[in-house]
Parts: sequence; C-alpha cells; structure tokens
Amino acid sequence: MDYLYTFRSLVTSILPITFWDILDIAVLAVILYKGISIVKETRAGGLLKGIAVLFVAYLAMELFEMKAMAYIMKSVFNIGLLAVIILFQPELRRAIEKMGRTKLTKIPFISSISPENNDTASAKWNDAIEAICDACEDLSATTTGALIVIERESKLGEQIDTGTLLNARPSKELFGNIFWKNTPLHDGAVIMRDGYILAAACFLPKPQKEETINKALGSRHRAAIGMSENSDALVIVVSEETGVISIAENGSLERGFSRDSLKKYLRGKLIPEKPQKYTRTPTPPSSAEKKRSVFGSRKRKDNAEEVNSGEKNN
Repeated sequence: MDYLYTFRSLVTSILPITFWDILDIAVLAVILYKGISIVKETRAGGLLKGIAVLFVAYLAMELFEMKAMAYIMKSVFNIGLLAVIILFQPELRRAIEKMGRTKLTKIPFISSISPENNDTASAKWNDAIEAICDACEDLSATTTGALIVIERESKLGEQIDTGTLLNARPSKELFGNIFWKNTPLHDGAVIMRDGYILAAACFLPKPQKEETINKALGSRHRAAIGMSENSDALVIVVSEETGVISIAENGSLERGFSRDSLKKYLRGKLIPEKPQKYTRTPTPPSSAEKKRSVFGSRKRKDNAEEVNSGEKNN
C-alpha cells in the first residue's frame, strides 16, 4: 500500500499538465539533443562517458554501502558543474559563438524590410568570386599551394593581426603573386572580408579533432579545418602536392572542386538570393466554363445577327 500511495502522490504532483509544461519539456529535449550532437564527435564525448561511468560507480557504492568511497564520490559530484565548465570550455565557447553568429537580417520579416542589403552583398562578391575561381584554377594547374579564408559572420581579428594588412581588390594576378613560392607572403593564409583581400600571411588555429584527420592531409588542410571549426568561415585550399581544390566548412573538408563547381558553391554561400515575388498563375478553365463561354459567344452572335436583320428591314 505504501508503494501505491507513493505512486498516487507522484501522479498528482505531475497532473494537470499545462501548455507551458509541454513547452518546458520540448525546450529541454532540444537543448539536450543539441548538446549531445555538439560533443559526440569531439573529445568531450569521451569525457561524458567517463562521467557516466563515475555516476554508475557511485550508485554501486551506495548500494553496497561502501561509505568511504561513496563519500569521496559524492564530494566529487558536488563540484561537478564547475568541473564540467572547465573541462568543456572549448566546446561551450564554440556553442555560444554559434548562437551569436545569427544576424537579425536573416529573419525573414526583417530581411524583407531592407532588401538593399542583398544587392550590396551581391555587388561586393560577384567580382571577388570570379577572381578567386580564376586564381584557384591557375594555382591548381601549376600545383601551387594556396589557403584562402573568406570571413562571414565570425570576425577573424585575432588571425588578421598575425599577418600583413593589404586591403586590396582581389585579382587572379594578385593571388598568384601572393602564393608564388619563396615570396614573403606565400607562407600563411589570405583572409578576405566584404569581397576584399584584407590580410595575407596569416596564421590559423590548429584543429580540435586533429587525431581524427586523415594522415595524408598536409598542414594547409589541417589549418583550414581548424579555422572552420573555430568560426563560420569558408576556407579554400589548393594542394601543393596534387593541385586538388578543397573547401573546409564547419569542421569538415570537401575535396575535388573544379572552377565551375567552386564558383557555384561560393555563389550559393556568399550571395543571398533575392526574394521572389508571388505571381498568381491563371488556372485553366474547366470544361463547364468552356461550354458556357461557347454558348455565350453563340448567343451574342445570334443577337447581333437579329439586330442587323432588323435594321435592314427598317
């Protein structure tokens, strides 16, 4: 009977369920899902498994009344929140940065208020994309290594400070001069902002998941992956060994781009689409409407003939 009363009190404490309770559970589920998806492919995934093992061990110690060990484990869990923040600091930082990258202009209502932003962005990047694609095609043909970082929402001031400021209009010749072997600016990355080459010879951060990266990839590809992990930048890599063109984004590397596919990819990422106006397409008339229109035209024709014949008789 005690169990029955306990179960009854538990049910009565939960009921009645309101709309806000459902919303609360849904938000918690989304946060847990996002948190797991962020850490499952990083070193934090192993740390979470370790914490789960410690928690199971604590329950076993409580069950078998191992008081000394249970007390130590309880003391560890009392400072668990602070320990999690310290251990997961890189992952928490990246998650908060991703939350802060969202611009208000990406909200449909606000973007519809200021459509001129799309035209401005398109004008800035049209010529730059052509120059990037032409340069990458030439650099790939001559197997000249290159590393081009395209800044988006996340500002790359820390990386820009490590290089040489240029603030130059991009061109195929300028890219070729920067990345030509043994020139002062060839060792490092070019960072672009708003369609301009802002800096060259910049150093990029190391990747967080370096142990999972293919051993065949060189230092340029690793730097590109590291930069894409720490920001939302697009990073273009031209391999010095094979001439293959690759793009790193969100911690993943996609290889084997041609000039046309590179141009299509960059235009899709950098040039916002203009909102299309809704135009109502006329619906074809139904068979009944066609019959009515035919009968109506015949009736109008007969009436016109009657009028004409009456005028002749008069």
